[in-house]
Amino acid sequence: MTDRNHADLRQGIVDTCREMNRNGLNQGTSGNLSHRIPNGMLITPTSLPYDRMQPEDIVAMDFAANYQGNHRPSSEWRFHRDILRAREDVNVVLHTHSTFSTILAVHERDIPCFHYMVAVAGGNDVRCTPYACFGTQALSDYALKALEDRDACLLGHHGLIVTAQTFEKALWLALEVETLAKMYVHALAIGEPPRLSDAEMAQVHEQMKRMGYGQAPDLDDVGDVPRALLDSKRTAH
Repeated sequence: MTDRNHADLRQGIVDTCREMNRNGLNQGTSGNLSHRIPNGMLITPTSLPYDRMQPEDIVAMDFAANYQGNHRPSSEWRFHRDILRAREDVNVVLHTHSTFSTILAVHERDIPCFHYMVAVAGGNDVRCTPYACFGTQALSDYALKALEDRDACLLGHHGLIVTAQTFEKALWLALEVETLAKMYVHALAIGEPPRLSDAEMAQVHEQMKRMGYGQAPDLDDVGDVPRALLDSKRTAH
């Protein structure tokens, strides 16, 4: 059985859930959040509004589905468990019913590479799963498939999942994907937007990778990159 401590992580879950509501990503008791702990996870309880949720309400659960806490775990515990068990690169799983992501999800529609920022989700699109009833193993299986080589996916007729290393990165990615979904829905009012090519998206991924390593985003054959000037006052003797 998992340890029931991890006070900082419990508070982080509460704070992140409330921030989801403040940012309009969620409402009521919809959505859920988990964080990896040794041999299991901490996860939000079922049917408890975020404004009433306290750190001691967070449920500890192992990967064999045994749990400890004052409440039952979220009804979506299966995809949280399965994602964390399958993806060692992931610590946080965040699920929300954000409006524009859900609009696309009810049409079982992927977010294609109509805009270069789609790359932040790890690939050239954000996939949407087929429909399966909430809380089921079928839904979890669909989510795992859609998240292969990706950090986000849409759940058919349901909502959004994002994965990340930290609460901050998960919240950021959920907001980014929701913004992309909003832009795509509005773009569709004019017509299906053109796609960026695989070559163009490969360049975007390389640029983002270089920036993530603290390098100038321009590729090596570009000479005019920004250079920091020394502060003359700090270098004077």
